[in-house]
Amino acid sequence: MNLRASRGAIRASIKKHRKELRLTSKAELLVHLSILLYIRRLAEESRIEAYGQKCNIIKPEHVASVVAMVLKKSKG
Repeated sequence: MNLRASRGAIRASIKKHRKELRLTSKAELLVHLSILLYIRRLAEESRIEAYGQKCNIIKPEHVASVVAMVLKKSKG
């Protein structure tokens, strides 16, 4: 699977949901970095959850079980 969180896709998503919001390129870069770090942490926690259930493959159930915890940690 070759999916990416490109800056262009993130910029388009922001403009779609918040038309009045204008961000500088540095702010867009910080948003992009934040999203990548969140996805990485979610993947790591999902892997740990799958390993804890003695499963070699990360399934949607594993992601769903850790998403609330990761989101809470990400908010600080």
